[in-house]
Amino acid sequence: MNTNKKTIPKTGWLGFKENWKDDLLSGLLVSLIALPLSLGIASASGFPPIMGVITAITGGIVVSFFAGSELTIKGPAAGLIVICSGAVEALGNGNAEQGWHLAVAVVAAAGIIQILFGWLKIAKFADFFPLSAVHGMLAAIGIIIMAKQLHFALGVDPNHIKGKDPLELILMLPDSFLELNTYITTIGIVSLVILFGMPLIKHPVVKKIPPALVVIIVAIALEKLFHLEGEEFKNLRPLVNPGDFQLSFNADFSAITDPELISVFLYYLMMFALVGTLESLLTGKAIDLLDPYKRKANLSKDVTSVGIGNVISGLLGGLPMISEVARSSANIHNGGKTRWANLFHGIFLLIFVVLLVPVIKLIPVVALSSLLIFVGFRLAHPSSFSHTYHLGKEQLAIFIVTIVTTVATDLLIGIGAGILLKFIIHFYNGLSLKSVFKPHFEVREENKNEFTIVVDQSAVFSNYLAFKKALNSLPRKKTIIIDFSSTKLIDHSVMDNLHNYMNDYVFEGGKFDIIGIEKHKALSEHKLAARKLKRKQKD
Repeated sequence: MNTNKKTIPKTGWLGFKENWKDDLLSGLLVSLIALPLSLGIASASGFPPIMGVITAITGGIVVSFFAGSELTIKGPAAGLIVICSGAVEALGNGNAEQGWHLAVAVVAAAGIIQILFGWLKIAKFADFFPLSAVHGMLAAIGIIIMAKQLHFALGVDPNHIKGKDPLELILMLPDSFLELNTYITTIGIVSLVILFGMPLIKHPVVKKIPPALVVIIVAIALEKLFHLEGEEFKNLRPLVNPGDFQLSFNADFSAITDPELISVFLYYLMMFALVGTLESLLTGKAIDLLDPYKRKANLSKDVTSVGIGNVISGLLGGLPMISEVARSSANIHNGGKTRWANLFHGIFLLIFVVLLVPVIKLIPVVALSSLLIFVGFRLAHPSSFSHTYHLGKEQLAIFIVTIVTTVATDLLIGIGAGILLKFIIHFYNGLSLKSVFKPHFEVREENKNEFTIVVDQSAVFSNYLAFKKALNSLPRKKTIIIDFSSTKLIDHSVMDNLHNYMNDYVFEGGKFDIIGIEKHKALSEHKLAARKLKRKQKD
């Protein structure tokens, strides 16, 4: 729905005075989602659970003043659990407390790198990554999260799965089902029924109630019914131990000078900086598409703000934060208008954590595990496989290779494998070496109001940045025509990016048309499928 630009919410203090009621309500509702998720993400990451809330508080109260986006909510993300838990284990060598202190130093250092990323305008490179590989990486993260949290949801002794890699955890699931604890599993099943069932209820009142909050309330009630605090459950550690809420310096930078740990420190520094930045950028782009006022975030500024937040969060002992997509989407759904909603969400979390620590200690761990299983399922939803298949069999191959490689190795190798396969497929379909990173096109000014870009050779993900730069250099509110009549290969990432670019350009009052694709053979029936020039059209 197009919204008249005159109705766009004001920013800054004027925006606060104009929209504080909407932003206050949205901030409250988002904080009710963020509280249990932040506890669960921190716990799954090997951090004291309360540190997840401190991260979200920092992302709300501090980062709101620096952010380049009006609607994104900053906080810990399930997508970084795999990296966080890996850092704690690798740096701590079995000592979780020591691993946490060393890992948060990496978080703070990664924040500094993200600040530099923002200043260097690194956001533009988000378009370099092929979409199927990125989605495959996110789906793999979802599978890894579920592989571990399912054991906790079954009430398995945590020591039995400690230090296991994702493949081992998946193979151990049948044994865990045979050894499940009836009471803990019952709470897990009820929690999952609530999480999957409530979104199906269309009543407007029910839609306003965060399912995560209902899960926590019901799980505490069942915990009291089953007496999980009893001695017979002691080894299973069934209740959340949030840790102490205190704003103190918790980062240990000694790994930098330790010859045995410096390589591990640098590896996770790169992982936090690259993957965290990529996830934030993808969220920023996604929320731009959902913004009813069609505002465009300054993504470079947003990366800088996330970096500032990570420096502070890391020094305090918190998790790395990103612009988080689910909470940001909830912010839009709940009527948030400006960045003040993120600020209010942080303020409410601060109030909760000061007043509700005794209540947090009553939450069963299985309730948090169920929340993370739900998040993991959404990341690796079966529909993402069918959607990718409809984009093209080659997209599905990239998607699956990225998933399998990520689960078997790590995130960077996984997305690297997806990108490598993408290049192999492109070379098979006619991509020339001279077109890998450099697009070949000519901009023709037909008249002062119309421009035609004639694209030669190939238009693929790896050369789209230069192509987009040429598009951005053209004046607004004109007519732009993209002529693909002689282009040998157009990949899905370019088709998708151009589709979004066209929507934005038209919304701003211009005209945008793509011609010549009828001369190509689409690799699937999807309108954004990759395309090859038909043989009879080649020179």
